Amino acid sequence: MIRLEPRGVPSRSLALAVPVLAALAALGLAAVPLLLAGAPLGKAYAAMAQGALGSRFALTEVLTRATPLILTGLAAAVAFRARLYNIGAEGQLYVGALAAVAAGAGAIDLPAPLLLPVVLGAGALAGAAMMVGPALARVALGADEVVTTLLLNFVVLLLVQMMIEGPMKDPMSMGWPQSEPLVDAATLPRLVETTRLHAGLLVALSAALLLHGLMARTVAGFAIRAVGEAPPAARFAGLPVGITLVAVGALSGALAGLAGAGEVAGVKGFLAADLSPGYGYAGIVVAMLAGLSPLGTVAAALFVAAIFVGADSMSRVVNVPSYIANLIVALSLIAVLVAGLMTRYRLRRAAKPTAGA
Repeated sequence: MIRLEPRGVPSRSLALAVPVLAALAALGLAAVPLLLAGAPLGKAYAAMAQGALGSRFALTEVLTRATPLILTGLAAAVAFRARLYNIGAEGQLYVGALAAVAAGAGAIDLPAPLLLPVVLGAGALAGAAMMVGPALARVALGADEVVTTLLLNFVVLLLVQMMIEGPMKDPMSMGWPQSEPLVDAATLPRLVETTRLHAGLLVALSAALLLHGLMARTVAGFAIRAVGEAPPAARFAGLPVGITLVAVGALSGALAGLAGAGEVAGVKGFLAADLSPGYGYAGIVVAMLAGLSPLGTVAAALFVAAIFVGADSMSRVVNVPSYIANLIVALSLIAVLVAGLMTRYRLRRAAKPTAGA
C-alpha cells in the first residue's frame, strides 16, 4: 500500500524550478495532440516561438496580452493566499470596464492628467465593490465564495449586454452592440508606436511590485498570510480575520476591475461583449503557475500570453486549431499541481501489518 509522507519545507531552488519544469512538461505533453493532428512537431514549435518572440510586433502582442493577465493573476493570488477563493475575476473585469466607460465616455469633463486616473480608479472601485459582497457573505453567513463569485460572472455579463444594447449603446455603431467610445483624454498612451502595447503594462508591473511589498514587508501582508495559513491561530492571536478577508476581497476585486479598465482605455477604446477572451479565468491559472507569488505572476502571465500569441501563429502555419493554446495552459496547471504535491510529499510504501496486530 502506498501512502504520502510530508517532506518538510521545500528549498527555494526547488520551488523556483517547479513552474519551469511544469511548463516544459506541458509543452512535451502537447506534442501528443499535435502528432494526432498530423502536424510536424519541429515546424509547429518553431512557428509558435516565431509567432511569440520572432518580431517586434510579436513581442509587443505578448506584452499586451500579458497586461490583463498580470492583474487578474494578482487578483487571484492575493485572494487565494488568504484562502478566499475568488473565481469572479472575469465578472469583476467586465464591471470595471463598464465603470471606466461610464466615467470616460464624456460624462466627466476633466483634462487628461486628471481624467485618466479617474477612469482607472472607477474601474478598480467597481471591481472592489463587486467582490466585497461575496466576501461579506463568506464572513457573516458562511456562504461559499466559489459559488457566489462564479455565478456573479454570468450576472455581470448579462448586465453588460443589457447596457451596451440599451442606455450605453453607441448611436454611431451601425447597430452593433457596443458602448460609446472613450474620449481621447481617457485613453492610455501607447508605449510603442504602431502597436497595441499601452501604458497599462506599467500599471500592471507597478501593481505587482506594490503587492509584493505589501505581502512581504508589512503587517497587513503578515495578517493575510496568517489568515490563509491558519485562521483559528490567527483569531487566537487577535488578528481581525473577518476584516482581513473583506479587505483582501476588495483588493482582489480592485485588481481585476483595473484589468477591465485597462483593456477599455488601452486596447479597445469602447466596451463590447467580447472584451475579454477569458482573462479572468486565465488569471487563476497564472496565479497557480506562479505559486501565488506577486512577482512570479509577471513571469507566469508572460508565459501564458506567449503561448496564446504563439499558438495563433502555429495554427496558421501547420493548420492546427489555435485552441491548442488552451490545452497547453491546462496541462501546465495540472503539471504544476502534481509537481507541487510531489515537492510537499514523497511516496512511501506502507508497512504491512504484523500478524495478530
